[in-house]
Amino acid sequence: MEANLEGVESAGLQAGVEAIVEEDVTAAMAASELGSGDVEVLATPAVLALAERAAMAALRGRLPPGTTTVGTWAEVHHMAPTPLGAKVHATARLEKVDGRRLEFTFTVSDPAGEVAKGKHARVIVDRRRFEDVALQRR
Repeated sequence: MEANLEGVESAGLQAGVEAIVEEDVTAAMAASELGSGDVEVLATPAVLALAERAAMAALRGRLPPGTTTVGTWAEVHHMAPTPLGAKVHATARLEKVDGRRLEFTFTVSDPAGEVAKGKHARVIVDRRRFEDVALQRR
């Protein structure tokens, strides 16, 4: 059974929806571990992952049955280093719903203040169809 992607705007998705996720920065999130640098600080790819987690949290319970969202685009400004062990907060806010396309803004902060900000887009997809297409790409 395919998910109904018609009328997703009426599925409870409205600009202004937001969520915050919180996490302690671990060694697995370090630039040196992820290969995006050679220092023991929060990596830019980990910043983006936090932003995507916050966006997904904002959408929880608001999507039509059988659907999910996938990230399609991001703009990240990583402005300050965050050491391992620090607590970070990522906030994502849904700014625009354009059919199946969802546009977010996000910020990531540590105890000293804002460390990153940006924009992120996601698209609503039929979960089963999306996974089938991925399997066909083997």
